[in-house]
Order: sequence, then structure tokens, then C-alpha cells
Amino acid sequence: MSLRSKPFLLIAVVISLGTAALAQPRPALETLISSLASTQTYTEVAISPDGTRVAWSQPLRDSSGAATWNTAIYVAEVANPSAKRRITAGSEGSDYSERDLSWSPDGKRLAFLSNVSGQAELYVANASGGAAHKLTEVTGYLAAPSWSPDGRSVAFLFTENAPRAAGPLMPMTPETGVIDSKIYEQRLTTVDVNSGQLRQLSPADMYVYEYDWSPDSQGFALTAAHGAGDDNWYIARLYTLGLDGRMKEVYKPPQQMAQPHYSPDGKSIAFIAGIMSDEGATGGDIYTVPASGGQGRDVTPGIKASPNWLAWSSPERILFSENLDGSVAVATLDLASGKVATLWSGAETIGADGWGDLSLSFSKDQKQSAVIRQSFSQPPEVWAGPVGSWKQMTHANQALHSSWGKVESIHWTNGGTPVQGWLMLPANYDASRRYGLVVDVHGGPAWAHLSRWPEAFFNTSLLSSMGYFVLYPNPRGSYGQGETFTRANVKDFGYGDFRDILAGVDRVVKDFPVDNNRVGITGWSYGGYMTMWAVTQGNRFHAAVSGAGLSDWLSYTGENDIDRWMTAYFGASVYDDPQVYARSAPMTFIKNVKTPTLVLVGERDGECPAPQSREFWHALKTFGVPTEFVVYPGEGHFIARPEHQLDILRRTVAWFDRYLGAK
Repeated sequence: MSLRSKPFLLIAVVISLGTAALAQPRPALETLISSLASTQTYTEVAISPDGTRVAWSQPLRDSSGAATWNTAIYVAEVANPSAKRRITAGSEGSDYSERDLSWSPDGKRLAFLSNVSGQAELYVANASGGAAHKLTEVTGYLAAPSWSPDGRSVAFLFTENAPRAAGPLMPMTPETGVIDSKIYEQRLTTVDVNSGQLRQLSPADMYVYEYDWSPDSQGFALTAAHGAGDDNWYIARLYTLGLDGRMKEVYKPPQQMAQPHYSPDGKSIAFIAGIMSDEGATGGDIYTVPASGGQGRDVTPGIKASPNWLAWSSPERILFSENLDGSVAVATLDLASGKVATLWSGAETIGADGWGDLSLSFSKDQKQSAVIRQSFSQPPEVWAGPVGSWKQMTHANQALHSSWGKVESIHWTNGGTPVQGWLMLPANYDASRRYGLVVDVHGGPAWAHLSRWPEAFFNTSLLSSMGYFVLYPNPRGSYGQGETFTRANVKDFGYGDFRDILAGVDRVVKDFPVDNNRVGITGWSYGGYMTMWAVTQGNRFHAAVSGAGLSDWLSYTGENDIDRWMTAYFGASVYDDPQVYARSAPMTFIKNVKTPTLVLVGERDGECPAPQSREFWHALKTFGVPTEFVVYPGEGHFIARPEHQLDILRRTVAWFDRYLGAK
């Protein structure tokens, strides 16, 4: 449960409510939104094997300066980053969506996906320039191209005739008439670079999620499962697959798994396993298993962090990144001794986005790397160099300045459990004044708030800009404190995790000038669920905004597309143990709600379907609780359209202004 009509008619009226109630002049909301939308984001980065070039992709902008759906690929020499050039399958300056970079082993060519012909296809281009060569002619969805170590082939994931992009964040296909049970399987496919011969290698009844080439280019390590992709990721197993199509199960993890990687000698496979609530939001312990099969071994037992990406340095050493107490770090693991050595750590994010991606790109000798760095005080840019000694490659956001207040990492305890979070002070903070406070609960729950430049979707930093404290807690169930902490909310949703949040609120109210009667709560996905839960548990919060929430576990099970994730958290299905679910369902306590609550959701959300939000809103309306319900047409779990993202920002600020304005 993680976390992409034009309902603008009442916005001007809603925003006017409460804005005059705050004591000091505030910046214009529309000016802040415009500044936010001007941020240049980056979607991926890859350094060449020899460490001399860096490629990245970034969204293109239209004539008005607004970001578009299309992305462009650029390459620059590390020694001369200002002389970037575009790599494209089309004509220079044309707007296409080009993404998913992969360097050839010799560093001379780039494989990438481009929709220049309408359907996204696989292309190869010389990094030094020249026309791109089209390698595929297919119908369906392509993703994750990767060169074979011998440079002869490119592998990729292919969902033939797919009706939509893969992944649970995407809008679900509308269902009408007799519901089709057809499953579109994402298969591991290869194409010969010279001949263009295409081969779908993995079985037609298996959905492949991630893969890695074997060092000898004769096969793959991969995670896969039978059946529908989005749901069965939660029960995926580790397999090997040869170029002859023979597939062998290597390991069945006790929970979820991700990031399979062959050791340089081909004898072992490393991966990350643990309880994970969302595909792509990786965290857990690092494991190794013999490539021939056998017992998996946890090689980071008891680590007080959440590894989320890895690569082998040698058969005896693993390089990895981790979420560490709300920050990120890059470290090495010596397999013989179990010793972890931190190479770098920082209060920032090193990844393309805030949805769990903390990946890095390394040269073949691992002496050079490329990352996308961002934090609360530093907008995203591409950096390259040795770990911790990166040099800035891009400067697209150098004119940007934060409009929000100072951000501090704070710690508190709840019954002996240590908890970390981030506190964003109001802009133009004056310790002699008293302010409202809004709690932003992250999605997941296996995820974490990190220090990162706020994005357009569900951006609560605007509340700081408008004069509120904003608390970003990382309660039990989050990444960053080790697997025991991440598992601490199992069979306990809404209890220990909620008490962690309340203890954080008490800490802020005690130590900062917060008006105890002006405290609100919000969140998306698990954060939306926790918002619904919070207002059923008493009157601690005086206003709430629930985004893509979950109100009743029983009805949710029959409505969503990823119900397998719940078994790991509740120990059984809702049909086998309804009581453990009922004790954590907001609808069980719905008659307690008095808090004014705004409810937001995407029309075609498959993770937290719109009926869950409607059920909650309908009950509040029935009991006379102030509420409003907005459904965004065509949207999935992630709200993608800029006009809808902006509407959410406007409505959220207006709602808290209306109910948390100065008393």
C-alpha cells in the first residue's frame, strides 16, 4: 500500500476560508505553487563503465515552461559537464519519451527506450553521437533494458499487448461487462544487437519483476511469480534462467525480496529480503544464496538500518546503500567477517524520487559513481565522482530557493521505542508566536520520510510556507532502524505506530510554540489510512486530509489489486482471521469521528480503491461531520496530471486554513 473532470469550480471560495485568520502576512499560494512547478527533476542516471561519461534523463518542458510527460536523455563528459548532448531516436528538439538507460560494456553505446514511432521500442545509439538504431518492433510494454556482459545482446522486460504500463501505481484498466481474467505476463526477453533476433525466454505463465545477467552472459538471476504481476510480487521467488529457456527455482524467501545480483564468479546470488509493503520501495536485510540453490543466509543480521540497493565488489565484498535513521548511507560489507564499513552518509536523498529509489550507478571498477542528489535545502541535480566526493554535473535548479522553513531531524521515544522524524518549522519562524501543526504520515508503511526537495504531488512543505509546523514522523513499520523495527507493526496497525506518532506530536508541542488546539494530520496511501484511523481514535487532531486512504479491511480485500501484501502484516487473510483486521479498521470506530476531514482519491486507484474513500466520506456525512470528497478522473494511486496535483495542493492548504486558522 504505497503510494500518480477538473474540480476547480469551488477552489476560489475554499481558499478564501481562513486565509485572513492568520496573524502575519503570507506569501501568495499561487506564487509558491508556480515556484514549485519550476523545479527541474531527473528520472534516472547512469555512469559509463570507464567512469568518464554520465547519462541521465529528465522531463521536457513546453513553451510555457511546464513539465511534460516526455523525457529526454543527455550525455556529458565528467571532465566537461557543461557540454552535454542529447541522445535521441528522433530529431533533435522533438518531444518524445525516452528513458531506461543502459551502457554497453565497452562504454561506447547506450541502449534506451523511445516512443518516437508511437509504441515504445528499444534503440541503441553511439554515445559520441549519430543516428540511433532500432532493435525491436513489438506491441506491448517494455522496461529495464540491460546489456549482456559480452556486449552481444540486450535483455529487457516485455509485456506483450499490455493494456497499460506495468506497476500498481498506474491507473487500473476500467472493468465493464464480463470481467476478463486474462493475465498479461511480463517476460524476460533478449534481442541480438547485430541480427535483431528477439527471444522471449521466461515461461509464458511467469511474471518477471527484476533480473541480472550472469557473468558469463549465459543466463540470469531473476525474481518471478506465477499469475498477475501487481499482486503476486509479494510472493515472488528467486530463479535462475538459462538462454536455453530452462528455469530453476533457487530460493523461496520468508517475506518479500528484491535486487537479485550475481556474484562476479557466478557462484552466489545476493538480494534484499524483508517485509516490504510496496514493489519498488525496497528495504530489509542482505542475503546470499548459492546460485545452484540451497539455504539463504542473512549476511546483515541485526543491522540498524534498511539496505535498499546492492552491487558486488568482489566475491567476498558487497557494496550497498541504506536508509539509516532518516538519512542515507553508502557502505561495504565484508562477507567473511560480517563487518560493515560506511563510505558516506548524509541527510539527503540519492535517487530519482521519493518513492523508495535510492539507487546509485557505478563504473566497472567502482571508483566512480553517479547519483541524483537532493535534500530539503538542495534541489535535485546530477552529481558524479568517487562516493562522497561527487562533483555537480547539472545546474538547472541553481536559481531555486526553498520557501519553507528550517528542517530538523528530531528523536523521541514511545514506551522505550526510539523514533526519528523530521520537523519543518514555519517559514519566517518567530519563537514568540504560536503556530498550527500538521502531521504528514508517509505511505508504505515500509517506507520513510527522507530529506528531499519537495515535489508537486502531495507537497506539504506549502503548509510551512503558509505558516505551519509540519512533522514528518518515521514510526515503527518504517525503514531506517532495522528489520525488527520495520516488522514492529505486524498485527498491530493503528496501535503502536499511531502511539509513536502521538508521542512525536507531544514532543513538538512541548518543545516548540505550537497551539495544542490547532493540530492536524494528513497523508497518502498508508498515510491516508492512518489519517482515517487517527480521527476515529479521539479528538487529538482538529482537521484532517486523507489521500487514497483505506477504511475497511474486509471490503478493501475484495476491491484492490494487491491484496496479498496484507497476509505478511496480519498473519492470515481477512476471511480466515477477520478479527485481527477489524481491530485495525477505521470503520469499526467510525461513530467516534468529530474531526473535519477532506477525502481525496484517484478514480482508478488499484492499491487503495476509491470506494474505500467513499465509504469513509459517506459515514462522516451521515453523522454530520464536516467533510468533502474529491475523486480525480482517470488517476491511479499516484496522481500524475499536473492540474490534479495542483488541485490537491490548493484544497489541502485551504482545508487546514479553514479549520486550523488562528483562534
